[in-house]
Amino acid sequence: MPMNLPMLLTWVRIVLIPLVVGIFLVSDETLSVQNKNLMGTVVFVLAAVTDAFDGYLARRWNQTSSFGAFLDPVADKLMVSATLIVLVYLGRAHPIIALVIIGREITISALREWMASIGARGSVAVNSLGKFKTIAQMVAIPMLLFDDTLLFIDMRLLGDVLIWVAAALTVWSMCYYLSKAWPSIKDKA
Repeated sequence: MPMNLPMLLTWVRIVLIPLVVGIFLVSDETLSVQNKNLMGTVVFVLAAVTDAFDGYLARRWNQTSSFGAFLDPVADKLMVSATLIVLVYLGRAHPIIALVIIGREITISALREWMASIGARGSVAVNSLGKFKTIAQMVAIPMLLFDDTLLFIDMRLLGDVLIWVAAALTVWSMCYYLSKAWPSIKDKA
C-alpha cells in the first residue's frame, strides 16, 4: 500500500469518524450541547474537505492506486453512515432517511462488486446524479449537526430539507444504476 498525502488524507477521514460519533456521546455535563454541535460539525466538515482533496491530489500528482480507489468510497460511506446514525440518535434525522441512504450505499456497492466480477463494472460507473446526491448529503449533514441558527438562517430547517432532497436523489440514483445494470442482471441471474 503506497503511503502518500492523498492516501494519508483518506486515512485521516476514517480516523475522524469515531471522533465525530464520540463527541455526541460525551455527557451534556462534560460538554454542552452547543459545543458538541459546533465541534461535531467542524470535525465532519474537516473530514468532508479531506474527501474533496484526496482524489484531486491523487490524480494531479499521479499518485492514484487501486487500494486508494477502493478505500476512498469506503471512507465516504462509513463517514456518512456513522453520522446519519448519530443524527437519528439525536432525533435530527428521520430513521427512514438513514435507512434509504445507507441501504442504497450497501446495494450499489454490492452491485458494483458483482458487476466487476462479471466484467461489466463500467455500466455502473459513478455519474453526475450520484455526485449531486453526495453534495446534498455533505451539505445537509453538517447543517443538521450544527442544529442552530447561523447568520439568521435556520440550519436545522435547511439541513432537514436538504437531507430529504438527498434521500430523493439517493433513490433516483439507485434506480438509475439498477437500470444500467439490468441487462447484465437479467442475462446472468
